Amino acid sequence: RNTSGVLCICSPVPVGFLGQHLLRILLEKEDSLEEIRVFDKPRNIRGILSYKQNTHGSRLNYSHGDVSYSNLKQSIKKIKIACPLSYSLLYQHKRTKNVIKACVECGIECLLYTSSMEVVGPNINGDHFKRGNEDTPYTVKHSMAYPKSKSEAEKIVLDANGTKVKGGKHLYTCSLRPTGIYGEGHQLIKDFYKQGVQRGVFALFTITIIKSVTYPLVYLGNVAWMHLLAAQALRERPEKVGGEAFYCYDDSPYKSYEDFNMVLFSEFNFRKARIPTMVLWFLAMFNDLMHWLLKPIYNYTPLLNSYTLAVVSTTFTVRTDKAERHFDYRPLYSWDECLARTKKWISTFPSENSKDC
Repeated sequence: RNTSGVLCICSPVPVGFLGQHLLRILLEKEDSLEEIRVFDKPRNIRGILSYKQNTHGSRLNYSHGDVSYSNLKQSIKKIKIACPLSYSLLYQHKRTKNVIKACVECGIECLLYTSSMEVVGPNINGDHFKRGNEDTPYTVKHSMAYPKSKSEAEKIVLDANGTKVKGGKHLYTCSLRPTGIYGEGHQLIKDFYKQGVQRGVFALFTITIIKSVTYPLVYLGNVAWMHLLAAQALRERPEKVGGEAFYCYDDSPYKSYEDFNMVLFSEFNFRKARIPTMVLWFLAMFNDLMHWLLKPIYNYTPLLNSYTLAVVSTTFTVRTDKAERHFDYRPLYSWDECLARTKKWISTFPSENSKDC
């Protein structure tokens, strides 16, 4: 769809997780792309070169460095679309500004930011968000670094929409907010499997006795597909898409995290653990205390803490067609396909686990 040009992906993990799916979608669906230029840290070059060798990646090129203005400016010269997937939480505010500054100086007209539903919620009050959309009122309150930094970065990107760039044209920006994501390459799914094998049950932090709590989950391949369509729309219909934020969604069912995990791992006969909410609350508070005490000497970051407990105890579901209305998004993969592809990947875990042993 007339996306000939160069796409730059700025990410610390471009060939694992969302970046891998995005690269695959681009290489499979966009024959007119001249080049995909991955900008990353030097330590990830081996993974990128391996990915390039194992795919039809002749259009995939790599440059490395930190996300400083000078490095970014050199890397994104002559590209047409910039897509910063993620950075480390530290200095994300500054690095986002560096990306925008480099876009302005290099005359880049399109910037697509990968945000998160957590820029909105669930909030620390535990207020439910049921079948909401991008315009649904909600009290946004952040206490943890991740949602706070993502929220600040998204605001910077959207506020930059319409900025004049070198050459006299304008920069158009938009933001995509994936909800809970799953699919091949998701390390958390592997971690759940390992803990399930070790204990015979799912990890404590995935269990809550509040059965009415549900969440939106979206397949990584569909999130990547939405990125491609949004990037095309930014170039073709910037006045309609520019300055907008979109939730990422597909036909995956609304379920609690533990029920969704039980669907994914149905082949392994894991059983559910029923942990009283009060026990989980004390464990979360203990982990928060340990994180604070050990902070000067060790980065203790258990997955169960007061924030993650609040997230799994608070319904936050999305029902929207904004992406379809603005850039004709429809899921590339059906729910049956998403489930089959993910379970096929999960089926390789036992052999991998035996090799590790």
